[in-house]
Parts: sequence; structure tokens; C-alpha cells
Amino acid sequence: MSAPGWRPRDLVKGFRPRTPREGADAVVQNFVLHAFPVRVTKKALGWLTSGWLGTISLHLFLVLTLTGAVLLFIYVPSVERAYASVKDIEFVTSFGGWLRGTHRIAAHLMVIVVVLHLVRVFLTGAYKKEGPPGAYRPLNWWVGLVLLLLTFFLSFTGYLLPWDQLAFWAITVGTQIAASVPLIGEEIRQLLLGGTTVGQPALIRFYVLHCFVLPALVIYLVAYHMWRIRKDGGLAATDRVVEDAKAQARVVPPAPGKTYTLMGATEGGTVQAHTPVALIERESTPAIPAIVRRAFATFVLTLAVCSLLGVMLPAPLEEPANPAVTPNPAKAPWYFLWLQELVSILTFQVGDVTVDGAFLGGVLLPGLLVLLLAAWPLLDRSPAAAVGVWFHSSRKVQNRVFLALLFATAVLTVIGTFLRGPYWAWMWPWDAPPAPPTWM
Repeated sequence: MSAPGWRPRDLVKGFRPRTPREGADAVVQNFVLHAFPVRVTKKALGWLTSGWLGTISLHLFLVLTLTGAVLLFIYVPSVERAYASVKDIEFVTSFGGWLRGTHRIAAHLMVIVVVLHLVRVFLTGAYKKEGPPGAYRPLNWWVGLVLLLLTFFLSFTGYLLPWDQLAFWAITVGTQIAASVPLIGEEIRQLLLGGTTVGQPALIRFYVLHCFVLPALVIYLVAYHMWRIRKDGGLAATDRVVEDAKAQARVVPPAPGKTYTLMGATEGGTVQAHTPVALIERESTPAIPAIVRRAFATFVLTLAVCSLLGVMLPAPLEEPANPAVTPNPAKAPWYFLWLQELVSILTFQVGDVTVDGAFLGGVLLPGLLVLLLAAWPLLDRSPAAAVGVWFHSSRKVQNRVFLALLFATAVLTVIGTFLRGPYWAWMWPWDAPPAPPTWM
């Protein structure tokens, strides 16, 4: 008999297998699905285990890629035409305002979700070296930290592209903080800007970084990040399933009234071994289509939220960038406002000496914080039983310190966003802004 011909179902059978064998074949043969294991534990699939924050981060990046690719057809990276092209997108292009708003919201949400993803990993101790032989989860924690920094930088480079007053002065403030690095700060700033001022060289560099270099790095590291998850035995919550299965493995007593011999050498009842492998099998399910369904649901929800907020909160567009007119106050992008607030707090006078808050608050403290996060998997001495468990009792102190630092960062961001007025003075939301000075 001849082989059956092609059928329309062949296009989707990998995503909708009818048997476990088809699901396993899909994982092995399909390039897209090869990132998934053949089987996954039911606990790892739970929405509350990880919040699917890593998947949502990836979906937000996909939304940014799709919307950004369309915007590339209209945007012109030139100081003479950038603002006009963004204005055309906003007011002339069909659905351009929605497209730009969706892109902006997705960028902001990606910063928030990636931070929450890191918070989830820390609070569950999922960075500890546990799992099967060859697993080394601290490495994936370090990859995640790099991805977090790339997310900040990706959003930062996109901030300049509209070339309006908000973008121009936000980048000016942000690069001035970078310039406070001892010895090499000014070189870093000039490397970013392509000179000493925010102009055409800075715009083209930020454009190339935002549209090509940084996305390529993110794609590579995300692929490696996902591969390391499989290499490390899946989510850390899976470790608890394995340990529970080992603890439950037992031998069932023989059934009464039945005797058998083995090769004529033994007598006794039947023996039924409950091995860890069998118990793990019972607590798992074929990855396909379970993961595909959940991933598709999170993508649809992510796209819907970005689209809705893109309509409700349209992207701002101020006056064209003007180096001669400085807004008061000039603020960094919102996710760096906690640094700007630290700079303000830590700038003070000691006699005739002015302490440089730009270095302390903009470089030293955040640098130490990143180094501490990188070293923490090597310093954490919590037991293996705490891996993958939310708020394990053995991690009370470190979780509280971590949440306190996170809360302080959020408070500083809120203060910098809503409670700082002209000259960076404290101003309640209901206070009227001070009148500008009168020049004689």
C-alpha cells in the first residue's frame, strides 16, 4: 500500500497530538517545540508556581518585536526628521497611535515583569545548585541578571528615538549619571553619545542598539536561558516532586493467600515496587499540548493587555527636542528615577566639601547591589528543602531584607515620579508649581 498523502491536520498535529507518542515526537522533531521537555510535572505547570512570568516576559518581547518592526517602516533616525516621523505615526498613519502606544506599554511592562520574575526566583530560592547531575542553577541566575540589565538598556535606548523634549532630557540626565563613574565615566558617556552632546551621533547609535544589537543579544541569551532550565532539570519546584517521590517509594506488602516462588529459590507473597520513576510519572503530564495551550493563553492575554493600555494610555509626545530649553525638573526614565532620587539624597555638603551623590547613588550603590545579587547564590546556605518553595521558613531573614530593598526602590521611584517639582524640590501632587523667577 502506498503511504498516506498529506493532510491539513499535519500542519498542527505537533501542537495538538492525539497520543503521548505524537506529543513526544513533536518535541523531538519540531524546532519550535524542541525547547520543551517531553514530560513536565503538573506542579511546574501551575499558574501559582512561577506566575509564568518568564513566559510573559518573552511574549512582551515578541509584542515589542512585532510592533517595532512595523514602526521601522515609518520612523527616520535623523534629528531633522525623527520627530516629524513620530508625529506622522501618531496622527497620520492608520492605527499608528495604537501601534506606538502598544509598543510603549509593552516596553514598560517588560521592565516590570522581568523584575518580578527575578523577585520570584529569589523568593523561592530557585537559584540554588540543586537538581539532577550536571545542574548548576546559579549560572542561569547570572544569565537572568544580564537579561535584566539588557532589558533596562533596551528600554533606555528606545527612550531617545521620539526626539522630543521628554526623550532628549531623559537621556541627558541618564548619561550624566553614567559619566560619574570614576576614571572612565566620561569615556562611557562619549561612547554612548558619540560625542559630548546629545545629537545625531547619539540618535543613530541608540537606534542601532535598540533595533538590532540589543535584540540580538536578548534573543541569544533567552534561548540559552531556556536551554539551561532544561539542563538544570526544569523549574526548581520540580525538585520537590522528585524528593517527595523518593520519600514515598516503598514496597507494598504481599497480598494474603498468594504464594509464588522465584526460580524455586524463594517463597512468599507478591512484591510491588513503587519506584520514584513511577511516582514522578504519575505527577507529570505530556508537555505537548499542555505547555502550548498555556503559552498561547498567556500570549493572547499579554497582547490584549498591551493593546488595551495602548489605547487608554497613549504614548506622550512633547515639543521637539531643544537643547536650549531645559525642562524643570529634568527627569531620567521612570525606571532610573530611584537612582536620580538617590543622587539627590546623597549629595550634601560637609564643610567646604560637596559629597558627589552622582557617584554614590548613581554608580556605587547600584553596582554593589548588582554584585550582591550575583554573589548571593554562592552565599545562600538555606537547605535543599527550601529550593522552589515560596517563603520557606529557613529563608525568612534574607527574604525580608530583599523585600525591604525592593520596597525602598519602589518608594524612591514613586517619590521621583510624583513628588519632585522644579529644582527637584519636594512638591505634593496638589501643590501649585512655583512661579518661574523674574529676570531683570
